[in-house]
Amino acid sequence: MNTSFSVAIKYGLFISGALIAYFLILRVFGLHENPWLRVLNGLAMAAGIYYAIKNFKEGAVDAFTYVDGFKTGLLTGFMATIIFTGFMAVYMFHLDPEFTKMLLGKWLDNYGEGAGILVFIILIEGLASTVVLTLTFMQIFKKSHNISQNT
Repeated sequence: MNTSFSVAIKYGLFISGALIAYFLILRVFGLHENPWLRVLNGLAMAAGIYYAIKNFKEGAVDAFTYVDGFKTGLLTGFMATIIFTGFMAVYMFHLDPEFTKMLLGKWLDNYGEGAGILVFIILIEGLASTVVLTLTFMQIFKKSHNISQNT
């Protein structure tokens, strides 16, 4: 039987790997500076969380509860977000500091913040999307207590 944590580790690593691979592919083609292509990160996150909850539910069968599914989704997304944020921090601070300057533009000169604000934005964006996606998918996977209407 899969535990919530083991499923979260497996799918969290899958999601973070997909996000890192997608970013590096964009980098190879010089498209990594287009912020609109980050929208597709949501597809990887959504697919990973969906399949994590689905996998956990299939393993739990009758023991599946809303709280267990919700916990699985949150753990999966939080783990993927933390790993991806760590990768982006290393990338922005050490591998390509010019990338940060390009993204921040004049804002960097006016406020003097730097890559730290971008790392914070990536973290908050990932955590928020995790919560929203998990709540959304749990509407699909939860057990319904509605009385069937036979008409």
